[in-house]
Amino acid sequence: MSLQQFFEKNPRVAIAFSGGVDSSYLLYSAKAAGCVVHAYYLKSEFQPEFEHEDAVSVASFIGVPLTVVDFSVLGVPSVTENSADRCYFCKTQILEKLWELVRVDGFTVLCDGTNADDDEGDRPGMRALREQGVISPLRECGLTKSEIRELSKQAGLSTFDKPAYACLATRIPTGTAITGKFLEMVERAESALFEMGFSDFRVRLIPPATANIQMPTEQWDEAAARRDEIHEALQPDFKNVLLDLATR
Repeated sequence: MSLQQFFEKNPRVAIAFSGGVDSSYLLYSAKAAGCVVHAYYLKSEFQPEFEHEDAVSVASFIGVPLTVVDFSVLGVPSVTENSADRCYFCKTQILEKLWELVRVDGFTVLCDGTNADDDEGDRPGMRALREQGVISPLRECGLTKSEIRELSKQAGLSTFDKPAYACLATRIPTGTAITGKFLEMVERAESALFEMGFSDFRVRLIPPATANIQMPTEQWDEAAARRDEIHEALQPDFKNVLLDLATR
């Protein structure tokens, strides 16, 4: 089945939209197929502000209405306890909230941007997608991440080369309770590194106040050369700043 065929069968769709590579191409494809389509972006403490800004920009470029939904995941104990199933609990809460809104808006089909490369065994959130009746057209049509990037480039989408970005909660080690303070520490640190020109990295928290920076090996030399600058930028939140030599 092609995306065109999917949208011919489903001419009215709501899309759980992140502003990333996959959901952006899905949104574009729905619009191009002539669907009645509406994007829904759930804004929580787990998303940095630049993701929200990207979502607004891309939806505007495609010409699709966007609803931004404010939702505090820090008010959900099963999420903030940060067990191995945190992603499942979080995704379930998010999708239940989205379904409430899309049904009020007259939609009966809710889609997300999961693609054919996403390993179901490694993504507990995919269990929530199944249980909540969310459809993943890119996955059903067999589209891989590399194919989606190329198709996005052809479509003129700015997201075609956007790096993958997992939510801020993934920076907190499993078993450590997630707090607003921890999330803000990580977001400030990653924002500072972005502003310095680093890319495709993660700042992982080692409680209570150590930053473990994971970045591609080709950026290590620059990080070492700018160690004082990096330490100064992160020092207000972190007593120790480490470069993870185990990453590739």
